[in-house]
Formats: sequence, C-alpha cells, structure tokens
Amino acid sequence: MRNEIKFVHTNIIAKDWKNLAQFYIDVFECEPIYPERDLYGDWIDKMTKITKVKIRGIHLKLPGYDNGPTLEIFGYSEKLEKPNSPLINDQGFSHIAFHVSDVEKTMNRLIAKGGEKYGELIEKEIKGIGILKAIYARDPECNIIEIQNWKKV
Repeated sequence: MRNEIKFVHTNIIAKDWKNLAQFYIDVFECEPIYPERDLYGDWIDKMTKITKVKIRGIHLKLPGYDNGPTLEIFGYSEKLEKPNSPLINDQGFSHIAFHVSDVEKTMNRLIAKGGEKYGELIEKEIKGIGILKAIYARDPECNIIEIQNWKKV
C-alpha cells in the first residue's frame, strides 16, 4: 500500500499575527479560513515541547487554490526575540513567492501596507523557460517574499 503524501501549509510565526495576516490579505489577496486557531493544552505542550504554550492564529487560502495549501500565520503567547532580520542566503527556509500579473503594482501595494523593497526589480530571459520579471521584498515582520511574473517567449 502506497503512503499518500500531500503538502498542506507553510507557517509563519509572527509578533502580531492579526496584523501580518491582514497584510497578506491586502497585498496578495489571500482569504481567511475560519475558525481562527486558539491552541492550548497538554496535547500542544507535548507537540511543541513548550510548557503551557498558547498559540493563536489563522490559515489563509492562497490565491489560485481552492483546497490548499495554505499560509498559516500563528503567534505564540511567549514573546521570542529574533536577533536579526533574515537574509536571502540564510540557511533554512528563505522566502515565499507569489506569481502576479503586475509586479510593480503589487510591489507598490506591498510598500503601502507596511512592507519594504529588499532587492532591485529584474527582468531576465531564462533560455527555454521564458522572461522572468521579479523582485524580493519584506513583509512588515521582515519575512522575505518574491514577487514574480513569467512570460513565455
């Protein structure tokens, strides 16, 4: 019997999960999937290895998908201090990416909603694939986002 495997979500731990979720709703047209999560108790203590942990947050439906995968934005009751903002070449998860029809328009909306530009806008033909127009940016909590558009040649 084959073990069925399906990707279900990517999680971002936020300082202010409600504000960060609203950013992804406003900029990338993600949609909230209710109910909001309010996780606590022995079961989540065992899973996280944190005693008396309390986690709140929400799953967001990603644009272009009806039944997942989702973007899960959670906040922990314990405040964690992050020493530095992540860099594009840090080990581990680096960024999430969104394909958009208008990269500049999306970038302007991102900045208006509290995000910031990370790198420069590029346009490059990748032989055999197409023309990539893309830029890296940061959300209000410094997570890296790639905004991209591919055109076939």
